[in-house]
Amino acid sequence: MIFDLLLVTALLVSAVHALSTPDLFRAVMLFIVFGLLMALAWARLNAPDIALAEAAIGAGLTGALLLDALGHLHRKRRERSP
Repeated sequence: MIFDLLLVTALLVSAVHALSTPDLFRAVMLFIVFGLLMALAWARLNAPDIALAEAAIGAGLTGALLLDALGHLHRKRRERSP
């Protein structure tokens, strides 16, 4: 019971921080953390198939794509600055 309350609190805190931070890299990292916490929540709800999908797609693949997009954005910004 206490673990579940801590998990819900961590989910809420990571979601709020991911949406409110102005730093894009930090937002992506918090999004990945949120995805991993969601996978843990699904596992606690006895839904291992959804937990694995969330971990692989939500945190893993989407996180990697967002980090790649962020890298391209930083390269474009460096090319445009004098």
